[in-house]
Amino acid sequence: MTISQALERIAPSRTTAMTDRAFELRAAGRDIVSLSVGEPDFATPPHVIAAAHAALDAGDTRYTAV
Repeated sequence: MTISQALERIAPSRTTAMTDRAFELRAAGRDIVSLSVGEPDFATPPHVIAAAHAALDAGDTRYTAV
């Protein structure tokens, strides 16, 4: 099996597909808030920073249970 054959077997990213769909809908005039990928256009609120510090200090550094 070649590398290109192996790459063809990889499923497309669902996150990328969701982002692409949000762009399509926005281009069609829909008011879309995409929560998939990208950088926010605002600073992190101070209470969020404080909560992150508290969680780190408490050792909460793992993913939550699903």
